[in-house]
Amino acid sequence: MRFDIMTLFPDLVTGILGESIIGRAQKSGAIEVHAHNIRDYSEDKHRRVDDTPYGGGMGMLMAAPPIDNCFRAICAMQPEDVRRRVIYMSPRGSIFNHQKACELAAYDNVVILCGHYEGVDARIIEEIVDEEISIGDFVLTGGELPACIVTDAVARLVDGVLSDTECFEKESIASGLLEYPQYTRPYEFHGKKVPDVLISGHHENIEKWRLEQSVELTKKNRPDLYAVWEAAHPPVEKKKKTRRKGEET
Repeated sequence: MRFDIMTLFPDLVTGILGESIIGRAQKSGAIEVHAHNIRDYSEDKHRRVDDTPYGGGMGMLMAAPPIDNCFRAICAMQPEDVRRRVIYMSPRGSIFNHQKACELAAYDNVVILCGHYEGVDARIIEEIVDEEISIGDFVLTGGELPACIVTDAVARLVDGVLSDTECFEKESIASGLLEYPQYTRPYEFHGKKVPDVLISGHHENIEKWRLEQSVELTKKNRPDLYAVWEAAHPPVEKKKKTRRKGEET
């Protein structure tokens, strides 16, 4: 899978995504991440990429032509029939979540446009963008950090990025619940011991404990998630024992 990020600060993007699991995934060939400097596609002799907005207002607006040139160059690097999704990171967009990450992981190419200043010319959004995505109800100075977050979340769902699908199938959110508490050595830390069930060796009891902990944590910290999970997992009613004729109650 290939990610193309259109930005004014490519070093910021490559610095973050070149480390740890995502960095190793690029080296192994499981994914490709390319950061494109929009300034390189400006036709202005001073490499300008912004201008004052029509109608007035504070700040500068990223112009459409350099972004369009950058996008066309990205498309020219790949086959015409590639399955592509173009994202604009924007506080106006729908909130990013695990379901959206799964949807994006089905594409061959995800292109992410990072805005800056007061945003981008609306015409380029109409021209090339498939959807606008936000990582939360707050405003940042640019779209680079959100773009890295989306890339990381999607990339780890791609085959070969993580060692095993269980790494993301049973973790927080992906399972529908928040993840249970986990412990490692030492057995006792500041007077607090590891729960006995985890050292019992009884795998069925361990799984039961983990589920109970996940349910309680989700119910407490994310009642919205818990409501969805509860609706999909109604309690199983125990069958009443049928009393035979003549049998004492």
